[in-house]
Amino acid sequence: MSIRPIDVARTDGGPQWVEAVATPAGVEVWWDEPRPGEGGRRCVVRRLPDGAHADVLPQGWNARNRVVEYGGRSWRPLPGGGLVFTNWADQRVYRLDGGGEPVALTPEGPSRYADLWLPPGRDEVWAVRETDDVRDLVAVPLDGGPVRAIVKAQHFLMNPRISPDGGFVAWIGWDHPNMPWDGTELCVAPLGPDGTAGPHRVVAGGPEESVVQAEWRDEDTLYAVTDVTGWWNIHLVGRDGGQTRNLTPLPQEFGDAPWKPGASWFAIATGAADRPGAHDPLVVVHGTADRRFLSVLDPGTGELRDVGGDATYWASTVSAAGGKAAAVAATPYTPLEVTLVDLDGGGRTVVSTPKPLPDRALLPDPEAVTIEGVHAHLYPPAGAEGPTPYVIFVHGGPTGSRPLVLDLEIAYFTSRGLGVAEVNYGGSTGYGRAYRERLRTAWGVVDVQDCAKVARGLVERGLADAAKIAIRGGSAGGWTTVAALVHSDVFAGGVAHYAITDPESWVAETHDFESRYLDGLIGPLPETRQRYADRSPLLHAAQASGPCLMLHGLEDAIVDVGQARRFVAELDRHGKEWALLTFPGEQHGWRREETIVAVLEAELAFYGLLFGFDTPEVPPLKLEGRA
Repeated sequence: MSIRPIDVARTDGGPQWVEAVATPAGVEVWWDEPRPGEGGRRCVVRRLPDGAHADVLPQGWNARNRVVEYGGRSWRPLPGGGLVFTNWADQRVYRLDGGGEPVALTPEGPSRYADLWLPPGRDEVWAVRETDDVRDLVAVPLDGGPVRAIVKAQHFLMNPRISPDGGFVAWIGWDHPNMPWDGTELCVAPLGPDGTAGPHRVVAGGPEESVVQAEWRDEDTLYAVTDVTGWWNIHLVGRDGGQTRNLTPLPQEFGDAPWKPGASWFAIATGAADRPGAHDPLVVVHGTADRRFLSVLDPGTGELRDVGGDATYWASTVSAAGGKAAAVAATPYTPLEVTLVDLDGGGRTVVSTPKPLPDRALLPDPEAVTIEGVHAHLYPPAGAEGPTPYVIFVHGGPTGSRPLVLDLEIAYFTSRGLGVAEVNYGGSTGYGRAYRERLRTAWGVVDVQDCAKVARGLVERGLADAAKIAIRGGSAGGWTTVAALVHSDVFAGGVAHYAITDPESWVAETHDFESRYLDGLIGPLPETRQRYADRSPLLHAAQASGPCLMLHGLEDAIVDVGQARRFVAELDRHGKEWALLTFPGEQHGWRREETIVAVLEAELAFYGLLFGFDTPEVPPLKLEGRA
């Protein structure tokens, strides 16, 4: 008995952008969720206080956007049950009121919008607007009036917030060549009578300090998540840039890499303070990539009170209202689920629709390990005795990480006797800035070495067969996959999803957000061009230690399909085995049910060829170059 590809496809992805809304009847919870069976759209869902669910977004509408290509916060609930959202098809902002049709609030054109936020007491939605790689913060009137620019400052912007007295606006910005986890600036500016910002002051952050979220505490101070100590902690920051105070001085992360503008790791539990002069507590997500907690933080004492129960992971979205918090939780045996938490009693209720799960016996029992200083999560294969084939899973980013949670994609392989080890290599988030910066100028070296260390460690522990270890990953994880194939002899083969295969050509082809990413990961061009050539998998394809399966979407604007096509051409030229499958209608990542099924079937067939076992349940895969 094994997990089927369709089982994975129908539970793929998770909810995001949760919001709790206090009403006279109780607390509503809103979120959006993927619909692989509906073309991969994201649908906004509303759960009423009585437990009733309703899809807010009608069929044919998709609450996504393409700001920085990865997209950002794409909707907010309006008072009375309405919705303001960005639609994928045309990237415009729409308003939807109960029972009606969505009405466009922004004009047709090249602009995209994200990081939507509703300023209290104003009939407008604030957002980041992106037009031809130029970004500003704008106000979009909810009655469809002209869009007003509020802030034009740094090249990249996020987190627009107005002070409680309406006199100031705060935001987070950064410029090339920094990425937002390298260095950002928390800015404050007076807000004029015309609704535009005056000259700003930088109150926190800088070229070596990353601020990832900020919220006003009162008209004079803000809470800000910044890593000035080497860990993303919550600080109290003065509006005038005065001395900051660390409220969570712990070797834990209270933030993460903001790949999508609009993520949140804390929320102010308004109205929950019960002492004269006390400030409202914060609901915070914190921990490491091995375990993330949900807690209530007393900003006066720094005391943390756990309210997350047995969940081992809380996602980067949290909202609080009416004495409750809404967040997204998971465990090694339960998927990402929207959870409503009672902040006083600590009770937790899963409010999203349960997903169908396989029998518990088919799920692996994972554990977090450290091998030669490298963090990894091991998912043992079902029914394993003695050394077995293993696949090293490499996360994307590379500034990211993988949590220790249920992943049916992994269980699909472990239920068939393949072990999986997810490697949070040097450069991963969740272990402090020093671990994250192990990858600085060393991409294609440290990540490859760390994956090889984990693979060899599995062999030394008697878990893996040294001749039957593969590596796979997507995007930057796909880069590490092909780099490991050509720059090490540990792996029998690799599977690369939408992979970068040549760094210099990728810099010239990719989008604005990541166009200077490799300045920090490899080095600036043209000064370090030889380093790019030395590490390029494309230029060293002749050294591949085994065959490679390449999988790529044809609408990928982040990694062009040409990266895959040129790599397999080089493999072919040097007599190496390969296969390339491309998917129309897919961007950077898989969203459609039929694509997810096809990708999993191809990957299993590849491992069957690589490790010598039959896979009659999936279509056969032909490797080019194999007699």
